[in-house]
Order: sequence, then structure tokens, then C-alpha cells
Amino acid sequence: METPVSVLFPAEAEGYIRDLEKFPLKEVGSPRWFRQHESVVKLNMQAILNATALQDDFVQEYLVSFGKIPTLICEMILVEIWKLKVFPIICQLQDFNPKSMFPLYMVIHHEATIINLLETILFHREACEAAEESILDLVDYCHRKLVVLAGRTTSAEETAPDRLIDPLNKDVDLQKQSVATDFEISLKALSVVRYITDRTDSLSLSALNRLLCTHNMPCVLVQLIEHCPWSRISNGQQEKYIDGRWHQIPKEDQLKMTKLDGQVWIALHNLLLRPECQMKYDFNNFNKSQLLKLRGFLTEVLIDQLPNLGELQRFLSHLAMMDPPPPKKGLILEQIPEIWSNIMNENSGKWKAIAKHQVKQIFNPSENDLRLQAHRLAQIYNLDVMESLIPEKPKCGSCGSEAAKRCSRCRSEWYCRRECQVKHWPKHKNVCQMMMEAADKLQKELNEKI
Repeated sequence: METPVSVLFPAEAEGYIRDLEKFPLKEVGSPRWFRQHESVVKLNMQAILNATALQDDFVQEYLVSFGKIPTLICEMILVEIWKLKVFPIICQLQDFNPKSMFPLYMVIHHEATIINLLETILFHREACEAAEESILDLVDYCHRKLVVLAGRTTSAEETAPDRLIDPLNKDVDLQKQSVATDFEISLKALSVVRYITDRTDSLSLSALNRLLCTHNMPCVLVQLIEHCPWSRISNGQQEKYIDGRWHQIPKEDQLKMTKLDGQVWIALHNLLLRPECQMKYDFNNFNKSQLLKLRGFLTEVLIDQLPNLGELQRFLSHLAMMDPPPPKKGLILEQIPEIWSNIMNENSGKWKAIAKHQVKQIFNPSENDLRLQAHRLAQIYNLDVMESLIPEKPKCGSCGSEAAKRCSRCRSEWYCRRECQVKHWPKHKNVCQMMMEAADKLQKELNEKI
């Protein structure tokens, strides 16, 4: 058996998690911030590997025991605010002419990395409970993302902002990258909402009230069922967003439920059928009319795939025939989320000054600094680890069967057996040689610079 791929040993993960800290908005993208970003990337990858291999989830355990989940939530919201308030100003500055967009992309990617890590660890009850008061901010964050997701266009091409960053005529458009990343983040937020609703019996009254009353999450989820932003028609062919990319769906599979469909339906099942939620939710005329739209989607095919939805179907039939009593309103001291408001208040009126400071001091590094950053990230995103994170098994380059062996030179082509490798070698030989020469040249240049 192959030794499981690993990014961090438990002791390394413990050290990284102990050192996690909150940063002021001004320091986003700084060298110290970048080092923490690298730590979060490693923790995220190791958490995914542990979950995939059903191994001891020491990343989640350390995050809970050291009380660092609120820190992750705070840092995620910090980058969200940076993207909303500072990033657009940086785009408009006439003197912004960096050697590379790489540092900016790393900041944009940081939010996605944290929400991905939270999605992995919040599957566990202990992690949800360890979020403590910051669960309110997490609920607010997810609500913002789901509202944008529900209103998202389902066209094959996303509309980019009016003014695109491209001061150096680079191929990569950073703002389009940001749009694509935001879509991924919203889908992760949907999974986080589902895991939070799994724990409604242990949520505080304030968190439950925020889900059901302040944000009316059941109606938001109904909108997602109606518009299904992870499904689209492209060139007359239905496509669905699965495992990070769009897939064409053959006719015979178009009624199959995807993981994203399942997350919405399970969250709705939790919020509408759990006793603590039914006591809190107001089934008024508007909410009732929205919820009854679900009956048109609860087909026999859907219920066969997720049998628990039969209970939801019976509840909706009952709801159509009666008016539940309004929820009891008691006098309670309700907690309010503080992370978003604290960051906004602390930096109000300073957005342009922060943008100018970051353009001058942070997002214009020297060529040597860029190469060092790229070298460190290349070590994190090594080939073996990345392949372990891909859900699809590699295919043989010769016959197309599932493959377990690969070319020992370039390590880019896969084969199911020795015979296929020998047969395919005349076609692969030139490509293999070119890749090896390019890799050797790049490594030589990197060593000369470092």
C-alpha cells in the first residue's frame, strides 16, 4: 500500500495553529500576513487529506482546543471587507503598475482558502460549538454570499466589471479571477450553512434567531432551489457545476441530484422540521407562499434520491391546509455580530489611504521577493499533494482506463500498465523531453535568483 500523502505532521499543525492571529486591515498582504496565508493553505490541504482518507482530524482538533476558529472567521471577513472597500480603489489608482499581480491574487484567494477550511471542519459538532459568538458573524457572512448567489446570472460567461485591471497587458484578468473565486466561495458558504443547520439543537437563541428571523434563511434557500445557479444551459447543452468545474450532463443524468442540490434540501429539511426551528420561525402569509413553491420540485425522482424529503413533502402539504400559530415572542437579550461592524468602524474614512499605502509598500515587491514567494508556494502545492486532492482518478494516456502509474521522467502522463506505457511512448516521447527541458531551465533560473 502507498503511504498516504501528507502536508503537515501533527506537531507542525499545532505550531501553525497556535500562531494564528488577527491582522489589522492595513497589513493585509504584508510579509507577516503572507506567512500566515501559507500556514492556512497548508492547514486547509491537510484537513482535506485527513477527511478524504478518514484519518485522525488533528487540524480540526487543534483549531478547537486552541480556540482559533473565531480567528479564522475574523480573517475571512477582513479579506471580504478588503475586497469590497480597498481592492476597487487599488484598481483605479493611476500609479499602480506592479511587476506582478501575484500578491493581489493571493489576498483574493485567502478568503476562499479559509471558507474551504471551515467547510471541512464544521462538519464536526465540536467545531460549530467552538465558534462561540463568532457563529453570528459566520451566519451573516454566509447570508451575504447566498443572497449574491441566488441573484447570480446562469449565463455561460460571467460579466466582468467595467474597468478591468490590466496595466501590464497580462493574460490573467485579476478582476475576472475575483468573480470566479467569489462564485466558489458562495458555494462553500452554502455547505457551511447546511452544517450549521445540522446543529440547531446546540445553537444559541441569538444564532437561531439570526438564521430564521433576521435573515429568513428558509426563503433564501427557496430562491436557490428556484434559480439553481450551479446549473446552466450552454450551447443548447445542460451543464452543472460539480467538483470545481462545469460538466456537460447527458439527458439520462439530468434529474440526478448533485451535492449542491443535496446541501440546500438538507438545510431546508433542518430549518423547517426541527422542533426548535418550528417554534421560532414565523409561518406568515409571505413565508408560507414562498415555502409552498417547494412542492413543485419535490418529485418522486428527487425523493427516491433523498428519502428524508418525504417528511418535508408531508409537512408542506399540511402547511398548505392550515395556518400555524405565530411564534411566541419572549423578552431576551440578543447578541449581535461584532466582527464586521468593528472592522468597518475602525477603518471608516481610511479606505483610500490604506489602498495607497498597500500599493506603495505591499503590492509592489521586488522581483527577488516575488520569486521567493513563488518558490515557497511551489513547495506547498507539490504535485503529489495536488493529485491527492483531485476527486477524479487519473486516466491512462493510451487506453483511457483508470491509471495508477505515471511517467517517471515528466510525471505528467498516466498509464494503467507497462504495456500501455510502451505503446504510447512514441507519441509521448517529444512532449516528455520538452517538459523536462523546460522544468530544468526554470529550476536553474530560480536557483540563480535565490
